[in-house]
Amino acid sequence: MDRILVFGMTENPGGVESFLMNYYRNIDRDVLQFDFLCNTHRRIAYEKEILSLGGKVYHITARSENMAKYRKEMKRFFSGSKDKYRAVWVNVSSLANIDYLVMAKRYGIRRKIIHSHNAANMDSFLRGLLHRFNKNLISRYATDFWACSPEAAQWFYGKKLLGKVRLVKNAIPAEQYSFSAEARERIRTELGWNDCFVIGSVGRLHFQKNQMFMIEILRCLQSDGGPYRLVLVGDGEDKNKLRERIREYGLTGFVWMAGVQSNIRDWLSAFDLLLFPSLFEGASVTLLEAQANGIPVLASENVCPDEMVMNENVFRESLGKPAKIWAERIKTLQSTEPERELNEIIEKRFWEKGYSIRREAEKLTKEFMKDPKETDVQRR
Repeated sequence: MDRILVFGMTENPGGVESFLMNYYRNIDRDVLQFDFLCNTHRRIAYEKEILSLGGKVYHITARSENMAKYRKEMKRFFSGSKDKYRAVWVNVSSLANIDYLVMAKRYGIRRKIIHSHNAANMDSFLRGLLHRFNKNLISRYATDFWACSPEAAQWFYGKKLLGKVRLVKNAIPAEQYSFSAEARERIRTELGWNDCFVIGSVGRLHFQKNQMFMIEILRCLQSDGGPYRLVLVGDGEDKNKLRERIREYGLTGFVWMAGVQSNIRDWLSAFDLLLFPSLFEGASVTLLEAQANGIPVLASENVCPDEMVMNENVFRESLGKPAKIWAERIKTLQSTEPERELNEIIEKRFWEKGYSIRREAEKLTKEFMKDPKETDVQRR
């Protein structure tokens, strides 16, 4: 059995982590197995499931915590992994750290894949500088250049490598996110919001996802005492800032911060609308999950390209417009009551547009099984 070394899993079950697990659950594990290298000594998202599926999880110290220990553990791991892996697959949102590819090359892993999962800098100014610097070096160490979308490829690689990029779609098991009337009733009853118009958000609590703007929108909606409520599913560095803003605006009883949840299908089923005003995205898994659930979606124009629109109840609005306009759009959607899409129609659309995980995982398995000499990067 051949093994692939995968980097990209963290403690937070976010978009990249969901992407990796969707493929890992659906590859042919009789011929191919994934092992995960993680820059934390704490338990990562899905670790128990990874081990149950036959994968291994290796923990090393984060570079930001202890540089000397990080380098020592990296060297020890890669020196003991020579000839063990068919490829290393590095899934990241920036090129601020390419050490894993450097070490893979040094210790003889022939195929070295870098995979872009974002379309703009979501980190600090310093990491942004490192990203731009490493753009000029990446072709020395990587053999394959992958991205989740054309936008992610453009930002990540630039013009010189753009023609060599392979697009790997953020496919999902659409049937697993289908609408559940039982879950809808249960969650809304627990919250005491059966008679409310529940607006939902699923994602890391981070400036990229623009939850502060969601609070502004809710404030506008509540200015005339409307039946609107907001649920924020997820965790992240903006949690305390969001709580402070909610208290400042007197919205404590109108917002539920649900934290990290594993039953995303149930929460999507409970919402009347998914609000997604992200500043930027690579190719959002959440948008796909919401569409698989059939829920109406209101997203920012720049994060929802036409090719990712499966359903007729996906609506877009410009981030150049103020929160008041977004609030008015939500009121209009509430009054027109766009219906949820039917499950059987949704699954067919996902298959036809190439976002069905069964189909895409089969393609990826074949891609990994190619001989490194034959992996001249495909143009798409």
